[in-house]
Amino acid sequence: MSRPALEHSTVVIVGGTTGLGFSAVRACVEAGAAVVAVGRDPANVAAVGALGDRVRGIVLDARDPRSAEIAIDAAIESFGSFDALYHVAGGSGRRHGDGPIDEVSVGGVEFTLDLNLKSLIWSNRAAVRRFLARRSGGSILNMASTLAWSPSPAHFATHVYAAAKAGVIGLSRSIASKYAASDIRCNVIAPALFVTPMSRRAQDDADVMAYVATKQPLDGGRAGAPADADAAVVFFLSDASRFVTGQVLAVDGGWSVSEGQHASRGGSGEVSGER
Repeated sequence: MSRPALEHSTVVIVGGTTGLGFSAVRACVEAGAAVVAVGRDPANVAAVGALGDRVRGIVLDARDPRSAEIAIDAAIESFGSFDALYHVAGGSGRRHGDGPIDEVSVGGVEFTLDLNLKSLIWSNRAAVRRFLARRSGGSILNMASTLAWSPSPAHFATHVYAAAKAGVIGLSRSIASKYAASDIRCNVIAPALFVTPMSRRAQDDADVMAYVATKQPLDGGRAGAPADADAAVVFFLSDASRFVTGQVLAVDGGWSVSEGQHASRGGSGEVSGER
């Protein structure tokens, strides 16, 4: 019998207390890893900690440049190593002023970039610094969105969010190029619309969901379930992907290769974000 994919590995998941992040925590534990999960809501963090003695939840804000450093220190203190980082944290800036470029506010730009791009810069910086200091190599997996290259203007026109997620891809490929010789890998997973707390607005909009049923035609036409991404996450965080870096994998039900049919113009929602 082969050993679990993440046996003897310790993973830090920034944004690991809801949605896709929480599902990834469970998948990593099942694959043999110890996990430190970072989230802002104490109740959600407590729920992650209840998964067992191989999981530690920490209340931190990913936008704080120190948060990932604290989480990595906790991983080493609690489990003796730090082998992989998965950055999931992010979210919609629509309520803060993101939208079509002619409508975005200064506050919307600042909030959306802080949450979706700058927070990831800080976590990736912390991970690379620690991998270099320990001369251990390691894996970084970042979350983008299919909106980074496959826009959908009728229902998903939040342009700063799209720019931030495109920035995640550019940053990740630059990291992959710079640090490959140090055995530091950096890859990206890009979901489309998943059933998560962030996408509740889209889930409640009949026009949006009718569109998604044709835009994401796989498996009967549906929004993704958090577990749909778990196998890809475990692959990228484990040694199974030891010869893979700088890659972007769309886990999108066919979003990026499908037209999608509009029942009407209008509606609202977001693709991807804090899961």
